[in-house]
Amino acid sequence: MNLQRLLSLQKSLYQRINPPFEQSLLLIPKFKHSPRHILSWAKFSEQELPCITISSTEKGILSSTSISLSKLLSHIGATKSLGQGLQLQSLVSKSGLLADTKLSNHLINLYSKCGVFGNARKLLDECPEPDLVSWSALISGYAQNGMGREALLAFRVMHGSGIMCNEFGFPSVLKACAIREDLGTGKQVHGIVLVTGFQFDVFVANSLVVMYAKCGESEDSMRLFDEIPERNVVTWNALFSSYVHADSCKSAICLFSEMVSGGTKPDNFGLSCMFKACTAIGDARLGRKTHGYLVKLGYESDQFTVNALVDMYAKVGDLVEEALVVFENMEEPDIVSWNAIIAEMGLKEQGSQLHAMLIKMDHMKADLFVGVGLVDMYSKCGSVEDARMVFKAMPEKDVIAWNAMISGLSHSGEDEQSLALFVNMYKGEEGVICRFNQTTLSTVLKSTATLENVNFCRQVHALSVKRGLLCDDYVVNSLIDSYGKCSRHTEEAGKIFDEYEAAAHHDQVSFTSMITAYSRCGLGEEALKLLKKMQGMGLWPDEFVCSSILNACANLSAYEQGKQVHVHVLKNGYTSDIFAGNSLVNMYAKCGSLDEATRAFSKINERGRGNVVSWSAMIGGLAQHGQGKEALRLFDQMLEEEEEGIAPNHVTLVSVLYACSQAGLVDEAKRYFQSMEHLFGIKPMHEHYACMIDLLGRAGKLDEAMELVNTMPYEANASIWGSLLGAARIHKNIELGERAAEKLLTLEPEKSGTHILLANIYASVGMWKNVSEMRRLMRESKVKKEPGMSWIEVKDTIYTFLVGDRSHPQSEKIYEKLDELKDRMSKSGYVPMLEIDLHDVDPTEKELLLLHHSEKLAVAFGLLATPPQAPIRVKKNLRICIDCHTAFKFISKLESRELIVRDINRYHHFRDGSCSCGDYW
Repeated sequence: MNLQRLLSLQKSLYQRINPPFEQSLLLIPKFKHSPRHILSWAKFSEQELPCITISSTEKGILSSTSISLSKLLSHIGATKSLGQGLQLQSLVSKSGLLADTKLSNHLINLYSKCGVFGNARKLLDECPEPDLVSWSALISGYAQNGMGREALLAFRVMHGSGIMCNEFGFPSVLKACAIREDLGTGKQVHGIVLVTGFQFDVFVANSLVVMYAKCGESEDSMRLFDEIPERNVVTWNALFSSYVHADSCKSAICLFSEMVSGGTKPDNFGLSCMFKACTAIGDARLGRKTHGYLVKLGYESDQFTVNALVDMYAKVGDLVEEALVVFENMEEPDIVSWNAIIAEMGLKEQGSQLHAMLIKMDHMKADLFVGVGLVDMYSKCGSVEDARMVFKAMPEKDVIAWNAMISGLSHSGEDEQSLALFVNMYKGEEGVICRFNQTTLSTVLKSTATLENVNFCRQVHALSVKRGLLCDDYVVNSLIDSYGKCSRHTEEAGKIFDEYEAAAHHDQVSFTSMITAYSRCGLGEEALKLLKKMQGMGLWPDEFVCSSILNACANLSAYEQGKQVHVHVLKNGYTSDIFAGNSLVNMYAKCGSLDEATRAFSKINERGRGNVVSWSAMIGGLAQHGQGKEALRLFDQMLEEEEEGIAPNHVTLVSVLYACSQAGLVDEAKRYFQSMEHLFGIKPMHEHYACMIDLLGRAGKLDEAMELVNTMPYEANASIWGSLLGAARIHKNIELGERAAEKLLTLEPEKSGTHILLANIYASVGMWKNVSEMRRLMRESKVKKEPGMSWIEVKDTIYTFLVGDRSHPQSEKIYEKLDELKDRMSKSGYVPMLEIDLHDVDPTEKELLLLHHSEKLAVAFGLLATPPQAPIRVKKNLRICIDCHTAFKFISKLESRELIVRDINRYHHFRDGSCSCGDYW
């Protein structure tokens, strides 16, 4: 499946669609190719126009006048007959008539309509004095092909050259602003419209209404609408179609009613918009009423409108029969019709019956649309094999058919097959190569993200560069998402994000993809920086960004910043979003505020939207905070929720076993572990075995733990041997400690923790020669101890401390506070545990090294920088040491403060001289 070997199989038919106007105006300076390289070769029949052959005599006649050529080119442009246009351009060029601006404009118009922008731009550049018609044709072509950015670039150059736009050009420019949702440029164009006096032209006014509506400025859109003196059906359509596009369907329906009551008859476009609005709000009654208008006004034969009607009946309520009746009365259903009736109904049984009927009617061989619809239907109904059978039986397959099958496999979880099919598409099945498009690559990248297949992702990245698709928003965002989900490849996602930023403005999706990638990879600080940048650009986080940022705050234990995001969630009404709600539970739990996590969880359940993720997050939060019995009570409540309860998944059961492990509930853990497959249909996975082995080890049942290691169906990994080494340290079992250390040194030779834990075991039983030997091995192996780091958040700023750190501006006060605490603790009975420090120094130096541990420095700073009685939250990258754990119990009582310390394993709540873990950690 090596795509790099396949790159040479396709000859590039692409050409530059947008040669640069000027380097300073380009939004994409870093790439050789511009956004879309696809050359849209229009298909035409031999009957459209006669083949153009010109004799030498005729050439002389044509040289004297261009009237006949102008009429012919006008006809070719109207029919988009590209082949004849290319022939005619050759004739005009040989005859020396390209200097005729009128002929040149006809050709620019033809190429722009056909999407061959390389030819159109070449003609424009070669024209000695391009006029308004030349520029308008190019801008209109860009806008009609959805290329808003290129249309605006062309408009800027035209305007900068002193050519003023008119009532025919402004609608295309405003449409480009609407495509880009570029309100800033839209307002500037509106200003030019006012200056030039075209605001009263009905087409310009309609375009302004649509532009403001699609840019989210509904009030300005409505104000402009009210100012139009003579509204026709196009004016009404402009406004309520924009409302439908913006999901303001009820407002669109009110406007439609106002239009009809005012005496304006709806046209086919307005009716299709109303069908879409009825579909969106699920209003079958209004849908039937609008169907009545369609029949009364005689639009039953309009394909566009009837497709919207079929789609409405297929999606709204129990109206399957009505959808089938409308569909059967259609003269020639197209791909949209078939997809609506087959796929959107999502009814496998009816779809299979229809499939059988189509085979009998011999539609399968002749109609490509039918095959695509069936592939889509079977895929959405979960019958991938049936979809594959239909796909293989299709005599001809275009890019839409391939995309449908690749997407179906991806959505069904068959990602490996999805990638394999893409390779077959690229190589060419049965010798026929099908050209992929941006939809293909976006779907394929979704599968690479799921599989975390970075090599395939890189190859798709190379293809997107070669085919000029790297500036397509969907492809760029899919690449960012795919690289971000491939472990340890966030840097490559960041490069694409930065390069795209230099080329164009980021949208909400690209920021969401990058922030999510940073959050997933534990780069919370980078995610928060990107959020600030996003807000600085005027883009406000939606529920998906909020969810990712809350997860970043959770990883950083950034409690204050998490609360600010919570406020944003409340203000914008995202509390009903299940992802944002679950992230709130997770964030508060991981920031040490279990009460607020519980409140967030209760809010989710009050709305009846709690799912297995919500319950698992809350159970896991209770477990991490040492409230094992509360976690098990919540799990029982989850199983009894509503009538049938909520079925746990493997993550839930990991949390349940972890809760038992942290609380020492051995019997309960055994019961859950032994019955999980029988009760819940979940076979114990590696994580479940790891929890059980950790639990048995902590409880001193070392023989049982080893028996489970020897009998489990998985190879013990570093996590399991690490748990056994920790258990050996707790119970001072030299034999088990040495065996676990031997395995760990093989699996993770670079990790220093193994040497240190084994040295601690030797030190605990007085085997000092072995301790010295471990030190020697560390020196000879050049193994460096991972430095302990602690974080504390104060007033929206996260401060980092290392052992003996003096980089903080208030270091002097911090160390003075530590000296004060040491004296007060000593008077209360605290004795430093010098035996846990393995440095070969005198006892006084060891005492100072212990006193200056990173978590103690963070707590001392928290005592100085936070209000009295406020909890102090500290996060550490390693397991909290025994001496710090003991010291914090003293400090919590002496300072009357709650200290919440999150280490690599769990949370410790120190209150009034005791810890929530009960010294069991």
